[in-house]
Amino acid sequence: MNTFGLHTFAIAPVWDLARIEPQMDRLKELGIGLMEIPLLRPEEIDTKRTLGFANHYGVQLIPSLGLPRALDVVERPEEALDFLQPAFKVCNEVGAEALGGVTYGTIGKTTGRAPTQREIDGICRFLERAAKSAKSRSLKLGIEPCNRYETHLINRGIDAARIIERIGADNIFIHLDTYHMHIEEESFAAGFEAAAPFLGYVHVSEANRGVPGRGMLNWAACMKAIADIGYEGAITLESMNHVDVDIAGGLAVWRPVAEDPRDVIEIGLPFLREEARKAGLTLG
Repeated sequence: MNTFGLHTFAIAPVWDLARIEPQMDRLKELGIGLMEIPLLRPEEIDTKRTLGFANHYGVQLIPSLGLPRALDVVERPEEALDFLQPAFKVCNEVGAEALGGVTYGTIGKTTGRAPTQREIDGICRFLERAAKSAKSRSLKLGIEPCNRYETHLINRGIDAARIIERIGADNIFIHLDTYHMHIEEESFAAGFEAAAPFLGYVHVSEANRGVPGRGMLNWAACMKAIADIGYEGAITLESMNHVDVDIAGGLAVWRPVAEDPRDVIEIGLPFLREEARKAGLTLG
């Protein structure tokens, strides 16, 4: 069984327990066993209350982030490493085992060209140090390939796999996202197979970031590809229903992704469970 997760943005623009808790009974009914916390500003997370929330509802937690635009892991790695420390601290305090997301760069920041060898070398040096710091806190570190419009650094599963192979750290994993894969991969089968040795987390997101099943994404092919590699980790719906202003620009979210935001939950979650079932996966 794969743990069925939900990114906070499906129901709230930030980790706001006053807004999230009233929806948890319904989310549990729909099989949600994990909540993803966007660490846009780690200092804002009430970790004690969040841990209590997780224990009360019996859900796992995984924080995720993208680095702020002002940071540059190649030119000024120390600043980026310093930024990650509060995020790692939040992970520990809420009982999470990992930090995912675009931990190597900034969402929406590109150079307009392919990554240079210097950039790749710098990313590898940075991630090696970041992984070592995470390991000292008993944490794993995810790297999420993103589409070419959001980063020029790591776009495909194979790109992330090559970086992990070069670094050699045993606590770095690949965090795939079907939205980005729909743009960048030759096929879901190819993308998941390339990432399989290091795959640790999966975002399932419609091609328009809205209600799963109401876009152009080939869900049958997606779920079959996940099943074919024997992936047993979390599968988390990410929909940009509600997005904090600090990240909306980088994601290019200019308008509502669903005519009725409730459909992302009430229609999208059951749809994903059924598509998974057809492929031989169980989400719960």
